[in-house]
Amino acid sequence: MGLLSFKKGIHPPTNKDLTASSPVEEMPLPSQVVLPLGQHIGAPAEPLVAVGDEVATGEKIAEAKGMVSVPLHASISGKVAAIEPRPHVCGSMAPAIVIEGDGADRLAPGLSANRRLEELAAEEIKALMKEAGLVGMGGAAFPTHVKYNPPAGKVDYVLLNGAECEPYLTCDHRLMVEKADDVILGLQAFMKAAGAPRGVIGVEANKPDAIAALRQAAAGLPVTILPLKVKYPQGEEKMLIYAATRRVVPAGGLPAEVGVIVNNVATAAAFGYYLRKGIPLVSRIITVTGKGVRNPKNLLVRIGTLLEEVIAYCGGFTEAPGRIILGGPMTGPAVYRLDLPVMKGTSGVLVQTRAEVEKPRVLPCIRCGKCGAACPYNLLPNYLSDYAEHAKLPEAEKYGIMDCRECGACSYVCPSRRPLLQNIKNAKQKIMAARKKG
Repeated sequence: MGLLSFKKGIHPPTNKDLTASSPVEEMPLPSQVVLPLGQHIGAPAEPLVAVGDEVATGEKIAEAKGMVSVPLHASISGKVAAIEPRPHVCGSMAPAIVIEGDGADRLAPGLSANRRLEELAAEEIKALMKEAGLVGMGGAAFPTHVKYNPPAGKVDYVLLNGAECEPYLTCDHRLMVEKADDVILGLQAFMKAAGAPRGVIGVEANKPDAIAALRQAAAGLPVTILPLKVKYPQGEEKMLIYAATRRVVPAGGLPAEVGVIVNNVATAAAFGYYLRKGIPLVSRIITVTGKGVRNPKNLLVRIGTLLEEVIAYCGGFTEAPGRIILGGPMTGPAVYRLDLPVMKGTSGVLVQTRAEVEKPRVLPCIRCGKCGAACPYNLLPNYLSDYAEHAKLPEAEKYGIMDCRECGACSYVCPSRRPLLQNIKNAKQKIMAARKKG
């Protein structure tokens, strides 16, 4: 039997060799962190501190506002220097708490370490997910605890995403190799919270060392480590569910409707670490990579560290950068400034040279059908893009534009270099704005 996967998809160069064998380095404490209150999908957190307050690492400095929200914690110890709008990765200014560090990294009092999973009820685990400030760390940054409210007995799988199918990124790879025990502990906690009897971790087959480490850590547990075919977007939620379980999430549906909850391996590891050490989500592993950075690395960094400090720690640029991307090249946003902070959902910083940044001439669509052949969601991107360009939003909705998960496979294969994904994104934003207006 061959490796499991999904239908369609593409095979872009992985470019992971720059950092795949590089152990995680812990970056020195930053002198200052900038912590946006909007770290996740949903309502931003509300400040609990004031300018001038002393704070300790792991201390709650902002409280969750509403159901789809999580608290924010100080990632270093020091003094609150400002609560003001600062540059945000979304491209605008957004409220943030700025902490000037004291270099001591004092832990907040009362952090409870060594929580025993067998002594925790499902509802307690869900509450701890929220208290830990846990969000999806694969990029979506959706508050984790919100996923764990399905009807009783509905979920029979908790599925961890270890595919890491985005080119260049290796942060999850190194995490699985070096922190497999935390991944498995977090998965066990998720399974108990969901009442799920089985756990599965999907890992692309180009990570044999990660597969071996996870299998060793999961020995004797109802957890399967599942090697998957190397293909993009193998790590997209619906594609991963189909590959691992052969279940199909309906259009507009949620994974829980087919008995599955999906989390990223980094999210599981962060929760496992929280259960062991009592320290909430104040740091994460990121990949700093690309031909444009002098010393590519996998780094453990504090949330709120500025990109300029991260780049400097990696030796700076090899030349004036052509493009800087947060995350991977297929789905990550390009940014134009370095005074942006590492967020909970930041998986990497990709620096491309000017020679790598393509500025193609856009040609008319030749109706070749390659975009439809690549689309794993069985959409027709050329038609959706055309509807978007001509403001035919009802037609775009009719043909499933809101089912697009923005993987970028269509734009990648288009021989005419048409901005298919960008057109589709723009139309989706207009449709969602119209829905909000009623």
